[in-house]
Amino acid sequence: MKSEASNIQERLSGVRDSIPEHVTLIAVSKTKPKEAIEAAASIGQVEFGENRVSELAEKAAELSHLNLKWHHIGHLQTNKVKHVIPHTDLIHAVDSERLLLEINKRSASTGKTSDVLLQIHIAKETNKFGWSFSEFDAFLQEQSWQNLQHVRIRGLMGMATFTDDRQQIRNEFQSLKKAFDGASSVHSHWDILSMGMSGDWEIAVDEGSTMVRIGSSIFGSR
Repeated sequence: MKSEASNIQERLSGVRDSIPEHVTLIAVSKTKPKEAIEAAASIGQVEFGENRVSELAEKAAELSHLNLKWHHIGHLQTNKVKHVIPHTDLIHAVDSERLLLEINKRSASTGKTSDVLLQIHIAKETNKFGWSFSEFDAFLQEQSWQNLQHVRIRGLMGMATFTDDRQQIRNEFQSLKKAFDGASSVHSHWDILSMGMSGDWEIAVDEGSTMVRIGSSIFGSR
């Protein structure tokens, strides 16, 4: 009988084999024990995603000897920013200018420049966060964000509607890719488009994703 570690490694290898080389795989390890992360890390997985600040900080500290890269992928409250900055290589879900400014402020106090993605609201669901396309356009035009010294916008992220309608999911990813192409054509350091999870990553990659966030297909259902 296979161990859980072997199952994780087998699933991870299968996912890796399916993803194009130019797409970065974030193994979403939220709620999973450190042993699961160690199993994935032992066959070369380096990038892991967490959505709770306390869990990310704890795992990053306990597994610091593995030199992993940590992504905060969940909704981030401004009062938690100071706790996530020391441990995080990329903050995915910056959903407001207020949060962006707080990340810049807290990063400055630690002498760090934090890499972030702006979250765009593309789903037909009100419970998902993010900038509307009109808010994003206005933000780009005002340009004051370019003066922030301790935050570096690397691109965009978005979550599609949870639906069986594959065409709707594709349309939503296409809209995000269009926004990304427009911004990255002007800002060349915007090089990450994070879209796609266990249920829809194939569509996301088809539509130009450069980073996918996959959990259950690697670690099993929660």
